[in-house]
Amino acid sequence: MAKRIAIIGGGSSGLTAIKTCLEEGFVPVCFERYSDIGGIWYYNDSVEEGRASVYKSCVINTSKEMMAYSDFPMPVEFPPFIPHHMLLEYLRMYVDHFKLLPYIRFNTPVKNISKSPDYDTTGRWTVQFTNDNESKEELFDGVMVCTGHHHIPHMPSFKGQEVFAGHSFHSQQYRTPDCFRNKRVLVIGIGNSAVDIAVDAASTASQVFLSTRRGAWVVSRMGIWGLPNDILANSRGVFKMGRRAMQAMVEKMANFRCDHEVYGLKPLHRGLEAHPTINDELPQQIMKGKVKVKCNVSHMTENTVYFEDNTCADIDVIVYATGYRYECPFLDQSILTIKENRTRLYKYVFPPHLAHPSLGVIGLVQAVGAVMPLSEIQSRWFCKVIKGECRLPPREVMLEDIFQKARKIEKEYLHTQRHALETMWVPYMDEIADQIGVRPNFWQMAQTDPKFAFRCLFGPCVPAQYRLFGSHRWDGAKDCIENAYFNCSAPLTTRKVPPAPKRLTVSQHSSMSLFTGKTEKLSVPVDKSTVVNLLKVLLFVFFLSCL
Repeated sequence: MAKRIAIIGGGSSGLTAIKTCLEEGFVPVCFERYSDIGGIWYYNDSVEEGRASVYKSCVINTSKEMMAYSDFPMPVEFPPFIPHHMLLEYLRMYVDHFKLLPYIRFNTPVKNISKSPDYDTTGRWTVQFTNDNESKEELFDGVMVCTGHHHIPHMPSFKGQEVFAGHSFHSQQYRTPDCFRNKRVLVIGIGNSAVDIAVDAASTASQVFLSTRRGAWVVSRMGIWGLPNDILANSRGVFKMGRRAMQAMVEKMANFRCDHEVYGLKPLHRGLEAHPTINDELPQQIMKGKVKVKCNVSHMTENTVYFEDNTCADIDVIVYATGYRYECPFLDQSILTIKENRTRLYKYVFPPHLAHPSLGVIGLVQAVGAVMPLSEIQSRWFCKVIKGECRLPPREVMLEDIFQKARKIEKEYLHTQRHALETMWVPYMDEIADQIGVRPNFWQMAQTDPKFAFRCLFGPCVPAQYRLFGSHRWDGAKDCIENAYFNCSAPLTTRKVPPAPKRLTVSQHSSMSLFTGKTEKLSVPVDKSTVVNLLKVLLFVFFLSCL
C-alpha cells in the first residue's frame, strides 16, 4: 500500500509538500486549521489571535520569477512584484492545476504528534487532531511540518511599558493605516514589515517615528535598467564573487539611492550580516519629513517615549514590528527542540536523533530570497528519503553539519533571534539539489548548448533550473529560464511607444576632405539602439567601479 504522509499546514509550504508526495506515489493528508489555503498569504480584515496574516497593502519583496515553484511559473501578465492577493490567486491556480484540493482537510487543527506504539520498527507517527469538535487520531508513515514561523509574536520589554496610555500592538495585528489617522505613531523595528507599516502610516498619521537598535541597509526592489534587484543578485556568477564583494555590492546599492548616514539608517554591521530591508518608499518619506528615524527606546511614560540619545516624542500609537518566536506546540521537545529560535535540524529539515527519518520540517529556514522554492526542494528531498531513494548520513555526520552551520551563522551574522536560521539562497538550494541529483550539470550543458549554460551560470538562478536534470524533469524548464527577463518586463509595457526614427544624425567637428581639400561638416549615421546599449554599458561600468 502507498505510504500515508501527514502534512501540517495548508500554506505555500504545505501545498508544495502535497504536490511532491503525489509525484512520489504517496497519499498525502494535509491538516489545515482554517477554512482556506494560503497560510499567511490569506488576507483577512479581522484580527484572530494566533493567526498570521499579511496587511492590506503588502507587496511581495521577491520578484515573481524568483519565488515561483520550479515547474509552475507565474502568469506573464502578473507584474514583477505582485500584491498579496495575486500570490493567493497563484496558489489557487497551483492547487487547481495539480488537483491538490481533495487532499486538504480544512478546519482541522492538529493537537499533538507523537511516535506510534510501533515506531521503533515502522517509523510511524500518531497524529491527534480535532474535526467537527471531536478529538481524533490517525497513523501515518511520515510527517511534514509546514506551519511556518509567523504565529507567535516576539514582544520586547521596555522600562515603563506598562504605564503607556496609548494604543499598542504587534505588527501581526496590523491591517490598514486607518487606525493611525491624525495620530503620532512609533514603529519599533526596521525589518520589512516595520518599514512597510511606517510608510503606510505616513499616509494618514500626523507624524511617524521609526525606532531601530542597529539600523539597516535599505534596498530598493528595482535594480539597474528597471530590472528586479533579486533577478540581478541571485545568480551563481554573483555568488562566485565572494561574500566580501557581495557585501560591498549591497552597501553600494543601498547608498546609491540615499546616503544611509545622512538619513539615519546606517548600521554598524556589513551588508550581509543581517537581512537587508527591502523598501522603495522609505527614503522619500524621510525626505518629506513624514517619517523620522530614531535610535532604540530607553523608557516610556504615560504619553511620551524617550530614546537612548536623550530625545523624546509624544506618542499615541506604538507598533511592535519585532519579529516572531519559532515554536511547534504540537511536537514534544524530545522530537523537536527550538531554543531562542535555534533548532537542531540536519540541513534545516531532519531531526538527527530520530531512529527513522520519517519526520521533516519544511520551510523553517531564513534566506535572502523566496521561501517557496526552498520549501519545494526540501519537500522533494524528504519524499526521496521516505521512499528510500536517498539515505541520510550517520548521526555523527549530521550533528557535525549542524555544528558547522551554527558556527558559520555565529561568524557571519548578527547574534540575534532573527538570524538564527540564516543561509544563502542559491548555495542552499544547490546543497539540497545535490542530495537528490537535480543540481544543473553545467559541464553537460556546455557541451550541448553553451549559450544556455552561460545563461544559467550568470543569469538569474530561477527555480526552474532544478527541473533540468534528475527525476521529475519539466519540459518547460528551459523556456522558463530563457524568458525570465522578458516575463518581468512584458507586463510593464502597457503603452506602446511610437517607433523612433531608425537612424540618427550626429554632427561632428569639421574635417578636411581627402578629395577636395575643403573643410566640410561630417555627418555620421548612428543607430539609436547602439547609443542606448553603449549608455547601458557605461552605466554598468560606472556601477562596477563604485564597488
